[in-house]
Amino acid sequence: MRPRHPDKLEARSGKDSGDIKIVSNTDQHMAMPARMRWLTFFRQWLKNPRSMASVAPSGRQLGALMAAALPSGVRHIVELGAGTGAITDAVVRHGIPQQQLLAVEMNPVLHELLARRFPQLHLAHGDARHLPELVDRSGAFVCGEVDAVLSSLGLLSMPKELQHDILDAAFKVLRAGGVFIQYTYGLTSPLNDEVRQQLGLRSTSVGLAWRNLPPARVFVYTRS
Repeated sequence: MRPRHPDKLEARSGKDSGDIKIVSNTDQHMAMPARMRWLTFFRQWLKNPRSMASVAPSGRQLGALMAAALPSGVRHIVELGAGTGAITDAVVRHGIPQQQLLAVEMNPVLHELLARRFPQLHLAHGDARHLPELVDRSGAFVCGEVDAVLSSLGLLSMPKELQHDILDAAFKVLRAGGVFIQYTYGLTSPLNDEVRQQLGLRSTSVGLAWRNLPPARVFVYTRS
């Protein structure tokens, strides 16, 4: 991994995915209180409910369950839909340094919140469908060397074509044997069965965070 400096790269995806700009960490403010993070998340949900997987950030029980699903000896992690950093925080509490994480967030307000809360975090502002490009441009890791992708995206409500594109992109950056970890508010796997078969994936339920609002199940996907 490349050494981290006070300035970090912000990789942008989409039509202007070639743009990279420097984001300074030398003037970051103190992380906002949990209540303010919740209100920030809720306001973003009110502005565009369809772009948010939930009305509230993930709870600590769910974050701990997601972190516990990580493989032993994990070094390189990508997080999709990092939001206010609830899962990010759980991974750091699990013992993973911020420098070993690349968080992807499309919402510009939440993206800025993450930059303030986790000053050593690799951070990309872009679309999960362009994950290989985001990983390459971030300078954090090399595609094919990522151990795990943690997802807070709302797969359950996505059309199968979008699910396919996101999972396909994720497994392009994962190493052989790498895992895709996803939570859902449904009772079963949120991934369309046709998509799962097309990509040659198998899923395993690893637990239920019943104290989360709403309760959420965690699934781990691996390539057969």
